[in-house]
Amino acid sequence: MGIRSVFDGGELRREVEKSGIDPKFIPKIWKHILISAKDEDWDWEKQVPSLPSSAYSLLRSNFKTPLSSSIHSVFHSADNLTTKLLIQLHHNHGPFVEAVIMRYDTRLGKYAGQPRPGGLRATLCISSQVGCKMGCNFCATGSMGFKNNLSSGEIVEQLVHASTFSQIRNVVFMGMGEPLNNYSAVVEAVRIMTGLPFQLSSKRITISTVGIIHAINKLHDDLPGLNLAVSLHARPRHPLPDNACCSCFSFGKTHGFTASLSKEKSAENIY
Repeated sequence: MGIRSVFDGGELRREVEKSGIDPKFIPKIWKHILISAKDEDWDWEKQVPSLPSSAYSLLRSNFKTPLSSSIHSVFHSADNLTTKLLIQLHHNHGPFVEAVIMRYDTRLGKYAGQPRPGGLRATLCISSQVGCKMGCNFCATGSMGFKNNLSSGEIVEQLVHASTFSQIRNVVFMGMGEPLNNYSAVVEAVRIMTGLPFQLSSKRITISTVGIIHAINKLHDDLPGLNLAVSLHARPRHPLPDNACCSCFSFGKTHGFTASLSKEKSAENIY
């Protein structure tokens, strides 16, 4: 795919090692970009101090700006609990993806009849593809058709952008695209999110899928502790058959999980 973003971890590591630079500097680079993401006049030496001179040469030659995407538009809900970011990518004529920040207060709920501990939380819903080839007719993204996969860095950059608005505690892959059809980039993006400088817990990251079984089978080894959500939908006049997604049930039995189906109306019939 080639390096698109400084957060393309695998590609950046290869370039760094090829230049004889210690990869230990990569999390430091990411940390300073995360801190200074809003800065418009970017200077690698100023914003990311104390790197080897060869690292600055590498960064300048590959990245004119620290991010390979920018926020095009921001939409806030009336109650300010939800913020939608329309993010424009800088390659392939600037396609757009969406990321949504959802804020809530866990103290407003109850657990086992008792007030829940905690406080303010923010969950980020991110995209993994431009468009989607699954073709679900109730989904706006599905009607676009498939355009292209996001790189791992382009996925991570959605978290970088969102972090300038809220402290993100949870991430859900429930935006544009089928995450498991972009498996390698999604796995690498999650590994970056759970490492320095983001340090999100894998228990607070959820991947939602329509049920790409061969990829689900790999997730347990590649991303242990991650949450998996299987999304099944049926139109009101076409309920899910009793044997729907039997491969999902087979996977659940094999791995000791309890599978459940929810017969959901399509979005076009709800609103």
